[in-house]
Amino acid sequence: MVVAFKEENSVAFKHLFLKGYPGTDEDDYSCSVYTQEDAYESIFFAISQYHHLKNISLGTLGYGENEDNRIGLKVCKQHYKKGTMFPSNETLNIDSDIEIDCVHLDLSKSPEEWKNLSFFRLEFYRLLQVEISFHLKGIDLQTIHSRELPDCYVFQNTITLDNKAHSGKIKIYFDSDAKIEECKDLNISGPIQKNTQYVLVFDALVIVICLASLILCTRSIVLALRLRKRFLNFFLEKYNRRVCNADQWEFINGWYVLVIISDLMTIIGSILKMEIKAKNLTNYDLCSILLGTSTLLVWVGVIRYLGYFQAYNVLILTMQASLPKVLRFCACAGMIYLGYTFCGWIVLGPYHDKFEDLNTVAECLFSLVNGDDMFATFAQIQQKSALVWLFSRLYLYSFISLFIYMILSLFIALITDSYDTIKKYQQNGFPETDLQEFLKECGSKEKYQKEPSAFLSCICCLRRKGSDDPLILVN
Repeated sequence: MVVAFKEENSVAFKHLFLKGYPGTDEDDYSCSVYTQEDAYESIFFAISQYHHLKNISLGTLGYGENEDNRIGLKVCKQHYKKGTMFPSNETLNIDSDIEIDCVHLDLSKSPEEWKNLSFFRLEFYRLLQVEISFHLKGIDLQTIHSRELPDCYVFQNTITLDNKAHSGKIKIYFDSDAKIEECKDLNISGPIQKNTQYVLVFDALVIVICLASLILCTRSIVLALRLRKRFLNFFLEKYNRRVCNADQWEFINGWYVLVIISDLMTIIGSILKMEIKAKNLTNYDLCSILLGTSTLLVWVGVIRYLGYFQAYNVLILTMQASLPKVLRFCACAGMIYLGYTFCGWIVLGPYHDKFEDLNTVAECLFSLVNGDDMFATFAQIQQKSALVWLFSRLYLYSFISLFIYMILSLFIALITDSYDTIKKYQQNGFPETDLQEFLKECGSKEKYQKEPSAFLSCICCLRRKGSDDPLILVN
């Protein structure tokens, strides 16, 4: 509801303040004008609509104070300091220093009176841009239907007429930045407040449960690290060699680390959620990221219980075995990918919408690797330059051939090879590490055969010190 309210108001503002707005943006700008008369009409139309806002708007809007704590519009124009231009004679005399002039238009005068100001006599050959900024306030009432307290918004709106290109086309941009503020005086009757209290109690219960889980998992990790330290010292004293890194990591339960991260995100996200419910905070995005990611980690953690069955454990073992090789392979392939990204941006950027900036180029190439939107990428290249058109064909064909037929196939082959290795190990047995051989040796002794766990029997084999008596590994 928060996102929808912001977007719908932004669309409503464009229809209210932009003269002749077609309903959809032309490109990265809202609309454009091509004559001086249209430019003047666009400026004064926005001023007039602002003055009559309460009589024409369908929303719950009111005037807000700007940065100067004043109600009204702030109009600024940027232009070159001075100069003369005669295109017919191919002569130009201009000072490239930029001047910024601003004027504040309050509600005490009518829009017709502002038209006579000398400020609005624009010299378009010097003009760079005109910026109209104003603040509006609104209240989102739709949250009441969901039994929640309403939010109060401040909309920082800016209309920009961009003439920096001096190409005969002035682009008009509309930017609306919405901020949620705490409502100063809320008096709402009904079951809303009671429902909010129930949700806050539930959130507090979630925090308590996650905190208990966090403490227990952290305790297990700490005990495991202490046990690993004792085992390393024991192994070094008895066998006079160090334990390999793989065996050292066996003491750290990765699922516990996953649970700790998930619990931390859930606790922080739930606290933010409670503050948002109480209207003390308005950071919806951070709250949703924390709670959404924690939910993802919780569902990933369910795989742990499927791992007790050999048929379902293949995915986890394959990921563990293939991850180091896949990361090394991606590091090498990434260099080639970056090369194609920069090359496409530099060469094809002026002629293709999907290559205008680095982020768009990276997304376009990633889509091509997955076989998406291939024909459209080929067809949309502008044929204004035969050399660039020919280069684009060579560029796209080489990228697709290299990444789909070679790099992607090798990527899949790495994972397939790890999968085949795991299947063989499941049939013939996994190779034993130093830690497993040590556990097997401890378990073979007759006096420890009646112990309930092989791992606990390992602890009994170690020389215990008096200070370590309370140390117990919970796994």
